[in-house]
Amino acid sequence: MDLKDQLKQIGDRFVKLKEQIQTEEATKNAFIMPFLQSLGYDVFNPLEVVPEYITDIGTKKGEKIDYAIFKDNKPTILIECKHWNKNLDLHDGQLLRYFHVSKAKFGILTNGIVFRFYSDLVQPNIMDEKPFLEVNLTDLKDSHIDEIKKFHKANFDADSIINNASELKYMNELKQLFQAEVNNPSAELVKHFTKQVYPNMITAKILEQFTGLTKRAMQHHISDLITERLKSALTKENEAEKQITAEEQEVSNEVDNKIVTTEEELEGFMIVKTILRQTVPVNRIHYRDNQSYFAILLDDNNRKPLCRLYFNSSKKYIGIFDELKKETKIELQTLDGIFELADTLKKATQAYENSI
Repeated sequence: MDLKDQLKQIGDRFVKLKEQIQTEEATKNAFIMPFLQSLGYDVFNPLEVVPEYITDIGTKKGEKIDYAIFKDNKPTILIECKHWNKNLDLHDGQLLRYFHVSKAKFGILTNGIVFRFYSDLVQPNIMDEKPFLEVNLTDLKDSHIDEIKKFHKANFDADSIINNASELKYMNELKQLFQAEVNNPSAELVKHFTKQVYPNMITAKILEQFTGLTKRAMQHHISDLITERLKSALTKENEAEKQITAEEQEVSNEVDNKIVTTEEELEGFMIVKTILRQTVPVNRIHYRDNQSYFAILLDDNNRKPLCRLYFNSSKKYIGIFDELKKETKIELQTLDGIFELADTLKKATQAYENSI
């Protein structure tokens, strides 16, 4: 099972079990320890994952953080855990204090479903106020998976993560700002755009008017972008379907080109028509030739086979059908042998007529 599937499994378990998880310790066991295991860490190895890791803070001795992940005998990731229903915004200060006195480069604050990843990108040895990555296991995105993979034991490279974390942090903050502006454009943004399109003085009334216009314009633009993406995806899908259809047709044509309808098969067809003309009109009797056999059908319907002629080898056979459409092959010494099966052919034809 790959990492994505493992994380999704934890998210699904959270949805099913959360109401039964009453304590912080239960949250750790049900959600947080499986998360660490999915990253390749042995949660039962006290030299790798240290529970209740002691971090002295100033005059406070014996302060403990829930977990510390060690590498090369040094703490590299500190993990502070809370009960699943706790608001993490109220608890980041505790992790910040632990981070300050530790040599760890990363801190994780989690309630078992939301995982916030911190580092010291702004000021060395001081944990940033905002996480550079936040992941909700019930709303996983592919971009989240790619970032979490970097914390897997097999991939972990602190310097590489740090180099990427700064860009990730600012991009996330910019996305949040953009979302806020879309939902409620600031006066500065409205003025910026209004100046580009409105030639006169911008009064308070005009600013109020353009606030609504700016909001709708941004939302419409986003909607247009989504529509264009959908159209593009549908166009590519249609092109792929056309390509598949063309390839299938090409294969079908190749097969058709290999089919040769022989004089003997046509003669056999005429014999069958002669026999059955007493039972049904001859214009209802058709044939379809393929590579394996020559099929004679009622109403040109594959579900109404009358018989099959197997004339492509040294020995010739006719396949006849009973009421259950079970085929029996009979060897023919000559084509006249078909006449000897007249009653069987009529019976098969009549069975279709009776079923109407």
